[in-house]
This record gives sequence, C-alpha cells and structure tokens, in this order.
Amino acid sequence: MKTFLKSRGVLFTFGLGGIVMLVVLFGTHKFFNYTNTLEFCISCHEMEDTVYKEYQKSLHYNNRTGVRAECPDCHVPEEQPEKLYAKINAVKDIYHHLLGTIDTVEKFEANRLAMAEKVWAKMEASGSRECRSCHSFEAMILEEQGRRGRKKHPKGIEEGKTCIDCHKGIVHKLPKGYNP
Repeated sequence: MKTFLKSRGVLFTFGLGGIVMLVVLFGTHKFFNYTNTLEFCISCHEMEDTVYKEYQKSLHYNNRTGVRAECPDCHVPEEQPEKLYAKINAVKDIYHHLLGTIDTVEKFEANRLAMAEKVWAKMEASGSRECRSCHSFEAMILEEQGRRGRKKHPKGIEEGKTCIDCHKGIVHKLPKGYNP
C-alpha cells in the first residue's frame, strides 16, 4: 500500500483533484456572488420591464440619505443555509423565464398576484428577516415619523407584527386582485 501511495500517478491524481475541487468551489462562490447583483436580477427583460421600473420610483432606490437597497437585500437571506435554499428556489424563475410563463408584461401581470403572495409568505415566515437587516423597531425615532407611523408602529410591536404585515406594495405595486 505504501508503494502505491508513493507512486507519481497517485500523487498527481490527488493533486489535480485538489486543484479541480478548489476551482469548482471558487467558481461556485463567484457565481453565487454574481447572482446577488442588481445587474443579474434585471438581466431578464421580465424584471427590467416591470418590477425594476417600480423599484426605481421607490425610496429603496432613491432617497435623501443615499442608502440603496437592491434586489438581493430584500429577496436573498444573508445567512446560510437560508441563502442556499433561496438560490435553489430561484431556479424556478429561470425555468419560467425559459418556459415563457412571464415573458411579456401581460403574462407577468397575469401571474403577479401569485408570485407576490409567494414572496410575502416567505417574508412572513421569516419574520421579515431581510427587512430587519436594515430596519428595526429599536432604531425607530417615532417622534420623527409621520402621524400614522407614530400611531401604527407601537401597535405593530405590541401585536408582534413584522414589516411585511403592513408594508406590502412599498417597493413594487400591489397586484390586481390583491385584497388586504
């Protein structure tokens, strides 16, 4: 057995296998990072022609502080394994893109409510985790909020509500047929 392990062929094979494994791991990491960019998210015309235009009109895109939240900030968890699950789940978006399920504005709008409900359910299940990576009840200065915010936020805290319970439609328009 010792002679076998000392042979050049085995050492070369293990070395080459190690290099290939590093390249695959590094490539996967780079690809995952690329898929977490605004440019990747809007690379499908379905996104560019619909929700991206809405996002550009929102305070998450343009605001007085200059802080911008991009697609992955709201739609992709930061922590593992949730991030990996989100990436695996996103394969369905590629499938529907290739299938043509939402390849026109009309088809997108026809499916918008179902798609939004899935995103809202995911956000509700996580307690609006992605929202809370930037926003927190503890950091709110209620006195500087509008009348409605000063009234609703303490009540929301008391009732255990999270962002998505009240803020559907804050970045993307509410779908036709949505009934609060």
